[in-house]
Amino acid sequence: MAKRDGTEVFRITGARQGLADDVRGRQRRYVISMTVRTLSVIAAAVLWNVERHVAIVALALGILLPYVAVVIANAGRESTPSLPSTFVPPPTRPALDPGNLRNSSDQS
Repeated sequence: MAKRDGTEVFRITGARQGLADDVRGRQRRYVISMTVRTLSVIAAAVLWNVERHVAIVALALGILLPYVAVVIANAGRESTPSLPSTFVPPPTRPALDPGNLRNSSDQS
């Protein structure tokens, strides 16, 4: 993770990234996928009379990509990172040897 001025920032907590950073990342992914879609539709139009099979694949990509882009953009925020467990198990008591019990009761 880097700040806008270029200095590197380290995450030391399990907190999520900020809402503005999350929205910015989603917008970036959406714009990239829509750019790929636009290029594939243009390629389909240019290649239609030259290489029909490639044009059909590009057209299919251009048709399917908006759905995928919207699903990716609306996927929601990242899940909170799992923090280490704070549960401390109770200490285990060593079991007494039955032979030691008989010896200790005989002594009394």
